Amino acid sequence: MPGYLAADAGGILDWSWAEERLVSSHCYWVATTWPDGRPHVSPVWGAWFEGCLWFSCHPTSRKAKNIAANPACSATTDNPLEPVVVDGHASQVVDRDEVLRYVAAERSKYAAEWDEAVFTVEFFAPGTFRVAPATVFALDERAFATSPTRWTFGI
Repeated sequence: MPGYLAADAGGILDWSWAEERLVSSHCYWVATTWPDGRPHVSPVWGAWFEGCLWFSCHPTSRKAKNIAANPACSATTDNPLEPVVVDGHASQVVDRDEVLRYVAAERSKYAAEWDEAVFTVEFFAPGTFRVAPATVFALDERAFATSPTRWTFGI
């Protein structure tokens, strides 16, 4: 496959195909970088909405510390046969109304697993992050030779 990608900038797969998988992924894998350059990957609950991946973690977690030092990160959906990979920058969400929107999205998505006693706004407020995509890469394993597509965003 010369050049590997089937097409760039909206190529073979429709953006709706990638976004459906970003929305429906049960979990996501978030990759950050330690200050010394080592990679760190961790699974998270999250939600794709408003064109970004939102997730939370404790402010003292390795992810949060890594993002504070270097906001560049990658996140993937949980299906290796139809992967969607988001490369971008994470920023901490401090606006309470934005955190409330994120909590509502997670509450809806994870309704069967949601515990109101644990998952309060105060639980999420100090460690909510939003990953704004710079590029998104996706492929459909059933059409491996013709499906790899990359979208570039205006960041």
